[in-house]
Amino acid sequence: MEISLAPRLAQKLYGDNGGSYHAWCPSELPMLREGNIGAAKLALEKNGFALPRYSDSSKVAYVLQGNGVAGVVLPESEEKVVAIKKGDALALPFGVVTWWYNKEDTELVVLFLGDTSKAHKSGEFTDFFLTGSNGIFTGFSTEFVSRAWDLDEKVVKALVGKQSGSGIVKLDGSFKMPEPKKEHRDGMALNCEEAPLDVDIKNGGRVVVLNTKNLPLVGEVGLGADLVRLDGGAMCSPGFSCDSALQVTYIVRGSGRVQVVGVDGHRVLETTIKAGNLFIVPRFFVVSKIADASGMEWFSIITTPNPIFTHLAGRTSAWKSLSPQVLQASFNVPADVEKHFRSKRMSDAIFFPPPN
Repeated sequence: MEISLAPRLAQKLYGDNGGSYHAWCPSELPMLREGNIGAAKLALEKNGFALPRYSDSSKVAYVLQGNGVAGVVLPESEEKVVAIKKGDALALPFGVVTWWYNKEDTELVVLFLGDTSKAHKSGEFTDFFLTGSNGIFTGFSTEFVSRAWDLDEKVVKALVGKQSGSGIVKLDGSFKMPEPKKEHRDGMALNCEEAPLDVDIKNGGRVVVLNTKNLPLVGEVGLGADLVRLDGGAMCSPGFSCDSALQVTYIVRGSGRVQVVGVDGHRVLETTIKAGNLFIVPRFFVVSKIADASGMEWFSIITTPNPIFTHLAGRTSAWKSLSPQVLQASFNVPADVEKHFRSKRMSDAIFFPPPN
C-alpha cells in the first residue's frame, strides 16, 4: 500500500485567549510517522504568551510572520532572551526550555519542524509545560513540591494553582516582560532573509542554507534547513537527497506545482501547492517544482545537518558528468541526439527561469 504524499494544512489543537497552537497529524499526513518528523505552528496575538515548556523532540523554529521575543534556556545555562522577527530561524536541541511572547499588533507566527525519533509518539511533538493547568508541578504532591523548592506548603498551594491558563495565555498590556539582549542572538538565531545567499540565479531563484557553519546549534539538533525563493514561472531542477535524508517542506508564500517520482519511475505525487501546505519527500525520491506567476517561497528541513543533493538537470547535473558514450547507450539514441541533449542547460544551475 502506497503512502499518500499529498500536502496538508495544520489543524488547531488548542488555544483561544492569547493565541493558538496548530499541528500536522500523522493520521492525515502519514509520512510524518513514516519519517519520524513533527510539524507545528504557534500563533500569538498581541500580548499572547506561550508558557515555558520543553519538548520530547529537537526542532528548528522559523518565524513566518511578525516580531516578538523568545526565551531559551539551554541545559545548565542562563536564560537567553532573543528578539525575533520574520525570517528568523532558531535551532532548539533536546532539553531546552522555551517561551514565546508577542507585544505587537501583528500576529506572531512560528513554524516548528523537527525529529520525533525519540518522541513519545512518532510523527508528533509532545510539550511538557512547567506551569499552567497542565504544568508538570500540578502532578506532584504539595509535600514533594514544597521540599523541592523549600517553600511552605501554603505558599506552594497558592503558587502552583494560580495560573489557570493552559499552554497559551494573554498578559495584561502593562505587564513588562524581560527585554531581549542583542548579544543573545549570536549563535542562537539567524535571519534567512538577510543572510548571504548560497545560490542566486537571475529570474530563477535564491537559496539560503542553514547548517553548522552559520548556526552551529543545528549540529546538536541533527537537522539542516533552507529557505528557497522561486521567481514567477521558474522551475526548481529535479533532484534528490543523496545522503538518505528526508525533505520536509512548508510553503511560506505563493503557489505552484510539484511532481515527485519514486520507485520504478512511478510518479507518486502531482499536485498544486500553496501557502500553508506541508509535504514530505521520501528518501531518494526525486522532486521538482514550478512556481506560478507570483512566485513561491518555501522553508524546508532536511534530516541531516549538512545535506548533500544531486540534481538531474542543469549545469551541475549528474548527466553532465557521464561520458557521451554512456549517455548514448543509456538512452539508446544516435550521437547527434546525445550531443543536443548535452548542449542544453550549460549555464543554468538548480533553478531555471521561465521560457521566453
